[in-house]
Amino acid sequence: MLPMFFEYETLRLIWWLLIGVLLIGFALTDGFDLGVGALLPFIARTDEERRLVINSIGATWEGNQVWFILGGGAIFAAWPFVYAISFSGLYLAMFVVLCALILRPVGFKYRSKHKDPKWRARWDWALFIGGFVPALVFGVAVGNVLAGVPFTLDSDLRSRWEGGLLDLFTPLPLVAGLLSVAMLVLHGAGWLSIKIEQGPVLVRARRWGQGAAIAAIALFAVGGLMLAYGDYGFRLVGTPDTNGPSNPLFTGAEAAPGAWLENYGRYPWMLAAPVMGFAGPLVALLGIVRRADLPVFLGSSLAVIGTIGTAGLSMFPFMLPSSVQPAASLTVWNASSSAMTLWIMLIVTAIFLPLVLLYTAWVFRVLFGRITTEQVRNNPDFY
Repeated sequence: MLPMFFEYETLRLIWWLLIGVLLIGFALTDGFDLGVGALLPFIARTDEERRLVINSIGATWEGNQVWFILGGGAIFAAWPFVYAISFSGLYLAMFVVLCALILRPVGFKYRSKHKDPKWRARWDWALFIGGFVPALVFGVAVGNVLAGVPFTLDSDLRSRWEGGLLDLFTPLPLVAGLLSVAMLVLHGAGWLSIKIEQGPVLVRARRWGQGAAIAAIALFAVGGLMLAYGDYGFRLVGTPDTNGPSNPLFTGAEAAPGAWLENYGRYPWMLAAPVMGFAGPLVALLGIVRRADLPVFLGSSLAVIGTIGTAGLSMFPFMLPSSVQPAASLTVWNASSSAMTLWIMLIVTAIFLPLVLLYTAWVFRVLFGRITTEQVRNNPDFY
């Protein structure tokens, strides 16, 4: 048996942080792919312009999806209760996301196989769907977690989900979904600002990025006000056993409107996340106004980190609160795998996550530079 150097409580905290890192990694990398896809029909008017936009992400989009797979796998292994209940209850939404994501590789591979303008236009809209729909649904999913999801647990820990697909689209989740779209469209515009040549496509991308930055700031503020004054929030009842066995029924919890903001009073350092959530789009907006390309991408990246960080820190230690049976809510302390499982996974992660980061950095370094219309026109390996 491997010796463990961390207590169960510490391992749970480490894996809560790692899940956040993986989700942010996915949003930072594949997020600009989704944003570029959502922008494609609106910023590129000719076939050559659209090929320019597509090839700005053509060399890296497949590798960026690794973060999505890593995140899903980590939730499955480290937080089995969260994986089982969320994926079973949200399976229709997940199916919609998967269908949209499937359109992306097909669109990339088949779009330029035929020169018919109508053929290419249909695949361009497929790439738009593959970018817009996941961005929207991912945000709606986070909004539902903040609002509380309608599941119950019986004494044998069998879950039951109450509600259907349309029940997911309530006010807070819709605001979160639109915020996700605005944030990733801004991130896509930020990527294009450092990746494609100066010209009309970049001018249009900046224009859409400017609107997305303003929308992101406004929607982030609206979401914060809804959490502060709406009927949203949960609170633990009693003192949880942070080193105890994982059983959601061992932890008491209750609905408490406004409780999502209490962590900022307990831990003032957490305010850094919402500050970044507001500052990121503002930095990107100033970069667009001043025609400074790097600040646009840095600002959009900061917005991604701040927005996702705000959601996670606001909810801590909750991971999947129940709106119909609050006492069954899943938290960091009651929904993890065993201590030995978390420890073995941590050792594996400590070995391989740095390799993934190094490889990702190396790929982006090798492929660094702007894509030009001339390259698209003359390179047979481009889409």
